[in-house]
Amino acid sequence: MRAKDNANIEWCHVEWKQGQPYASAFQDVYFSSDNGLLETEYVFLQGNNLTYRWQHTEAKAFTIAETGFGTGLNFLCAVKNWLEIAPKDAVLHFISLEKYPLSLSDITVALRLWPELLNLVEPFLASYESLLFGKKPIMLFDNRVQLTLLIGDATASLKTLNLTDSNPPSSLIDAWFLDGFSPAKNPDMWQAALFEQMARLSYQETTFATFTSAGEVRRGLLAAGFQVKKQAGFGKKREMLFGHFVGNTNAT
Repeated sequence: MRAKDNANIEWCHVEWKQGQPYASAFQDVYFSSDNGLLETEYVFLQGNNLTYRWQHTEAKAFTIAETGFGTGLNFLCAVKNWLEIAPKDAVLHFISLEKYPLSLSDITVALRLWPELLNLVEPFLASYESLLFGKKPIMLFDNRVQLTLLIGDATASLKTLNLTDSNPPSSLIDAWFLDGFSPAKNPDMWQAALFEQMARLSYQETTFATFTSAGEVRRGLLAAGFQVKKQAGFGKKREMLFGHFVGNTNAT
C-alpha cells in the first residue's frame, strides 16, 4: 500500500474544550461528548458486525478502510476487539485516510482520555511519527495488525491505493468506517467520487457504517451500489447509516 511523501504535512489545529479535542478548521468535535469510545463501538464495530465476523472468519486477513484517522480512537477500538476475538494467525489491515493529521503532542493528550486502552495506546504512540513520515505500513501488536496512514485528500488517496502490497496480500476492502467531520462541515470529502472509489474497492460482502444519516450521503452510497439502512444513532444523533455493497445502482 503506497503512501506519498509526508514531508509537507498540513497539521490540524486542535482546540481543547472541556477536555475534549475540537478541530478549529471544521468547527467540529472529534468524537461524541457523551462517550467517544462507546460511540465507536456502536457505530463502527457493531455497524459493521465485526465481532460476529471475526469470531467466525477463516480468512488470514481482514481489511478495514477509514475516512478520517483523527485521534486514532476508531483504530484502537477495532484493534482491541480484533486481538481479543480474531484468530491468532490472522492479520488486521487497517488503512486510514487523513488530510489534516494531529501532531504527536495533540494525539497523545487525546488518547490519554481512554485509560482502558492504555496498553494499546503506548505502542501506537511510539510508532506514530514513523507512521506519519514513513512511506510504508507499520506492524503492531506482535505483527497481528498492519496500519497504513495515507496523508492527503481521501478520494485521491483511494485512487492510488494498492492493496496487493499488504502482508498477507489483500484484494478488496472488507469494511468501511466512514468517519471524518460531518458532511455539512466537511463537504469536500463526502462526494460522489469518494463513494465511487469505495465501490471500486468493495465486493458483495463488504460492509460500511457511518455516524451520519445525511441525505446526500445516503443518495451517494445508493448510486455507487451500496444497500443503505438506517438505525438509531449514538447519543444525541437521531440516526446513522449502515449497509453493504450489492454492486448495482438499483439498491434500496
